[in-house]
Parts: sequence; structure tokens; C-alpha cells
Amino acid sequence: MSHDGVGPRAVARPVAFLTAGVLVLPALAGCSEQDGAGRPSAGQDIAAAERDRVADGGTLHWAVDAVPETLNTFQADADATTSRVAGAVLPALYRLDVNGRPQRNPDYLESAEVVEREPRQVVLYKLDQQAVWSDGREIGAADFAAQWRALSGKDTAYWTARNAGYDRIEKIERGANDLEVRVTFKKPYADWQSLFTPLYPKDVTGTPDTFNDSARRGLKVTAGPFTVDEVDRASGDVTLKRNPRWWGRPAKLSELVLRAVPRDGRAAALAAGRLDLAEIDASQARRITSAGREGKAAQGAPLTHGPGAALTPGRALRSWAIAHGSDEEAAEEEITARKKRARAALKYAGQQSSLRGFTVRRSLEPSFTQLALNGSEGPLADERVRRAVARALDREELAEVVLKPLGLPAEPVGSHLALAGQHAYADGSGALGGQDTEEAQALLSDAGWVAGGPVKKEKKSKKAAGAERSGGADGTGDDGAYIVGGTDDKPGGRRGAGPGDGGAVLAPAPLAEVQRTALLVQAAELDGHRVAGKDGDGGKPAEKAEKTEKSEKAEKNLAQDGAKRLGPGAPGAYAPKGTAAPGRAAAGPLARNGKPLSLRFVLPSGPGSQPLRAVGERIARMLDEVGIRTQISKVADDSYFKDHIASGEYDLALYSWPASAFPATDARPIYAKPVPAADGSLNVEQNFTRVGTDQVDQLFDQAVAELDPEESRALVRKADARIWAAAGSIPLYQRPQLTAARTNLANAGAFGFQTPFYEDMGFLKKS
Repeated sequence: MSHDGVGPRAVARPVAFLTAGVLVLPALAGCSEQDGAGRPSAGQDIAAAERDRVADGGTLHWAVDAVPETLNTFQADADATTSRVAGAVLPALYRLDVNGRPQRNPDYLESAEVVEREPRQVVLYKLDQQAVWSDGREIGAADFAAQWRALSGKDTAYWTARNAGYDRIEKIERGANDLEVRVTFKKPYADWQSLFTPLYPKDVTGTPDTFNDSARRGLKVTAGPFTVDEVDRASGDVTLKRNPRWWGRPAKLSELVLRAVPRDGRAAALAAGRLDLAEIDASQARRITSAGREGKAAQGAPLTHGPGAALTPGRALRSWAIAHGSDEEAAEEEITARKKRARAALKYAGQQSSLRGFTVRRSLEPSFTQLALNGSEGPLADERVRRAVARALDREELAEVVLKPLGLPAEPVGSHLALAGQHAYADGSGALGGQDTEEAQALLSDAGWVAGGPVKKEKKSKKAAGAERSGGADGTGDDGAYIVGGTDDKPGGRRGAGPGDGGAVLAPAPLAEVQRTALLVQAAELDGHRVAGKDGDGGKPAEKAEKTEKSEKAEKNLAQDGAKRLGPGAPGAYAPKGTAAPGRAAAGPLARNGKPLSLRFVLPSGPGSQPLRAVGERIARMLDEVGIRTQISKVADDSYFKDHIASGEYDLALYSWPASAFPATDARPIYAKPVPAADGSLNVEQNFTRVGTDQVDQLFDQAVAELDPEESRALVRKADARIWAAAGSIPLYQRPQLTAARTNLANAGAFGFQTPFYEDMGFLKKS
């Protein structure tokens, strides 16, 4: 999800994996207590500073996922980096504020308003008189008209990803003077503020050839606080330089370098000084936070994480014993391993020292994670089963799994079409109802799924391509050993058998062999206690079992309390009155016509998606409570979306959608009813759940054509209620956002909803 403007009218891209964030709550403007949209769940965290406190000059190195294939945001292969570049170098007529609401950008617009409604909608733009392209030409109607022609969809020679909004324009003309642009629509368009952001010069949009090719590798003409200086694919750097023709507040930075660094390598890149600002995951955030604490602690204190920290004392003793044992070959291998681990620990400690110069800035992304239910076939084609799945979920508990450990507000998302703080937001989940185990079971019973029925023996199904079936998340740990007594003198042994010793291995004397055996016994005992006491809590096995039993009871009570708080749903979310719910302790799986109720739950297997898997496995346990079995299928990250979600090869899946300031336009293809294509296939647009209704489509059509903002938002909220009732997707929580930033970097970090002010970013003056 890009935070670099209102957003290009390009295809929205789902986000499958998680980052993390921590709560910062500055005062938020623009939301009154009477505002039904409320306030954002978390504010931005950017170390805001007045410009006079920010030094002039300097280079900011900002991590991106990849060098963009194109700098044209309206092409199909545009990505988040494309949008970030556009936000810094091109006109954005509207920007998003801290509440995710569009606001006129005074650097480009003196005003913009609907001046006529009948017989046609007319919008009059009055441009800032200083607004010029970097070649000195004034920004004007010719640029607007060229972009409209390129994106209208009439000329297929233009390689455009989407033409939403531009296809509703009838004509564009000069107003009373060169600073006025009149846009006349052939059909009313409520989301007209979404258009012409970013605005490209007519040099790019004027012809199909220039549109398709000229902006892929560079932008010669720009009109923002920065210009594109170089796109270096070999080094992975996109370099932006201060624009000398910029008429707004001058950019504080001399250069802004967008550097391609893989997500899993960003902590090392930060420590090496290659980055100043980077979005990171929760594990990297913990490491940076720990580095700050360690810097304040006593020097020389051992690290509690990293190479060797995960090893038990027992294993450390065993390693020492083997290295000093009579088996020369085993001892040599262990000594080599210990040296390697010691080097890794030394390197890690050095990185930790460098990471003390960074802090973690935390907020919530303007996107949400949902549970998608594929309604095209199988049990989930029945709306009652989909509703049962939804009613089995404790969404508050699921939000807490991801957000509570990060210190963020664990609030379930109440809308498919907006997030708290945005104009269109309202909690529509009541159309489906809250967590209710008995009601979920009643819905399943009404659909014919009953407990204790005969189940035919099924043939073992083939695994999904690249899938690994598993009932739990893969556990991972750091390699390395905790060095014990590496330089002590040993009876009958050798001196200096630590990491740096390259001497020969000597056989121990008889007494040393006895001690070695005793050490191995102690190691086994220590490991046994470690397993019984889990992470060194010191508890006895019986005490541990008692604690586990109590925690499980507490978890069940928490889920029941959540169901009471959420209360009943709207009519239509229930099974018919009188339908009996099967007993919770009923023997055997739910079955119908001899087939068990089992759903394939597809999850990504990569290391960065562990939080997503944790949520998936919690969902699986909740579904098991109502009698729904799940088969968790862990698939490779690179095939997760293409081979499973987009192709419909799943029953349940978790992925995220960005929240738009213009849901009537941007959300329609995500929830539109699939229609048969000419070749007999199903055209789903971006509705990967394959669940849609005519009523939802009609409400979107009405909302996008309604020029009264309040009426348009009311129609969007009605559409959301119907989407909830159809139970094709269940919003769970807003995604966390974690950003590592140098401690002296100002006006940059976890932006939340707000479009960044690139010209204000910089490093604080030295005091």
C-alpha cells in the first residue's frame, strides 16, 4: 500500500503479508465527536518537527522493495515504489490527511469545485499561478486533456491498467484564463477529486508511444519538490534531487535515494549505514528496540537474543563437553562450529551497537487483513456455511493476536470499504452478527451438516502445488551456541580451547572423562527441566500443566465474553427459528451425504508471514469449536497469490486490501458480482472470493453517481452492510506499520493515512 498521495487510478493490489507497528496518538484534526466515521485507531508517528529545526541538505536513504519497472503509475506493472517516486516529483491535486480524507493541495490548486450539475456536471480547477513544470512551461489545460485522452479507454493503443473516472469525462477545456481548467462530465462522478493525481506532463501522456515508453525508465519533466536524477538498476538506487524550479517550501534534503533492499535484509543494511529509513517486520523491530535498551544497560552485558541466545544451558554444556572429549573427530567438528558461532555472535553484537542509532516508529497502515471465503464451489457456495464461519470467529481475539503484542489498539475493522477516521466509515458488522458458537452450529445444521453422520472414506487428496500440509506454524530458532568457559584451564585437557584456538585436540585424562560424562548427564537434566518449565520459568511439570489448564479456561471464557459483548446480528444472519444447534461435544465430524465438512485453508510459508500463520491457526481452532475441520496448506510466498488466491484454488485464505478515500470507485471491482465472459470463463475482476450480488453492484453505481457527498457515503455504507451479509470476506484488523528511522530524522516514519510531505523531511540540526 502506498502512502504517497491520494493514489493513482490503477489496479488496487492486495497485500498478503504483515508488518508491525506501535501506537502513537497525536491530536487528530478534522473529526468531531459527532462524526460517524470516528477517529483513526492510531495516529502517525513521524517525529514531527518545525522546518526551522531541520538542517538544510543531506541525503536520505529510504528502503523500497525493488527498483520500479515503470515510473508511470497508470501502467499495470507499476508498484509502491512507482507511487513513491510520483509523490515526490509530480503534481498531486489532492492529498490525504491524517484521517485518510482528501484535502486540496494548495501548492497546485487555488480552488476546485463543482460549478454546474445540470445538464452536465462541471468541475472548475483554478491552478496556482506559480505552478510550472521543471522545463519552465506552465501547468495547464493541455496536460489535463492529454491525461484524460490517455486514460479514457477509447484508444486501446495506450497501455493503461484502468480508466475508472476518466471514462465519465465528456470534454476538457481552458477556462477564463490559462490558470483555469473546466472538466465536463457526460455522467455524474462523485469521486472527481480522485482524478489527475498524479498529473503527468503532456510530454508523457500526449501519444501512445510516449505514454507507453517514455516514463518507464525516467521522467525528464516533473513538477514537485524533487526531480528524478537517476534510476540505477545495477545498484538498486533511484536518486531524486531537489527541484530548483519548485515554487513551494524548498526541500530540506539535497537528495532522496530510494534503495532496493529485501525485507529480511533491512536490519543488516541499517546497521551497515546503507539505510536511514525502512519499513520492517516485528522481529526486526524487536531487535532495534532491544539495541536501544542494551545501549542504556551496563557495557559488556551478554545479549539475550541473536546467535547463541536461544540455546539452553544444557546444550551449551554438551557443546563444551564434546569439544573436550576423547572423540577427536567430533571434538574438531564442534570446535569449528563454536568458532563459526562465535564469529556470528561478534558480528551480531557489532550490528546491535550500530542499531542503537535507530528508533522504531509505529502506527497502523491504511489497509486491513481479511478472511476470504471462496464461494464459487464446495461447502462455502452455501451462504449459510459462510455465515457460520463468520459467526464462529472472535474478531477481537484475532486482532489482539497481531496488534496487542505491539502495543497497538486491537480493534476489529467494522467495514470493507473504509477504515476508522475516513468519511465513509461505519461499523456494518451488525448485518452479519458477532461471534456466537450456537448460532454458527444452527446455521450449519440448517445447511444439512450434522454431527455423528456416516462418513465415506475418501481418497487422499493431492497437495496443492508447492504446498506443505501442516497443522501448526513452523518453529524457527537462531543457530549458534552459548560459550561456556571457553578459556578456562581444564584438568588433563588443553588451554584456550575457545573460539580463537587453533591448537590440536588432546585426549582428556581419566578424571576429565568422568567429568565429561557428568556434564552430559547434567546437560540432559537441564534440557529436561527446560522443556518442563518452558523458557526457564522454573515451574514443575504438574504446576505447568495446572497453569496451562487455567489459561485454556481463561481463553474460552474470554471468547464467551466477547460473544456477549458483540450481541446478536441483523435478520438474515441466523438460521431459521427453531433450528437445533448440534451439541458442542457431539461425537464425530460434521458431515452431509457421507462427506465430512472440511475446508482447505491456504497460508503463506515464508518467514515474514509468521504472524499471518498464527492468525490462521487461531481461526482454525475457532472453526473446530463449531465442527468445521480445516486443512492448513502452507504454500510458497511467490505462488500464494498467483497460483491460489487469484486462481481460486482455496476455500479460506488471509490477505489484505488497501483502504481507499474513494471506495465507490476503487472498491467496486473488489466486490462486484462475477459475470460469465465470452469464452465461458468467469470474469471476477478483483473479487477473488467470487461472492457478489446485484444489489451491491447497484449501490456502488448509485454512490459513484451521487454528487451529494453525504448521500453518496450513505449508499457506500449500505453497500458495505450487504457485503457483510453475503459473508464472502470478513474484515479482521488494520495492519500494523513499523518503520525504523535514525533518531535524528524528522518528519518521516510511520505515516499512517497521511501523504508524506517530502519537502519537510530531513535531519535535525545539531544542538
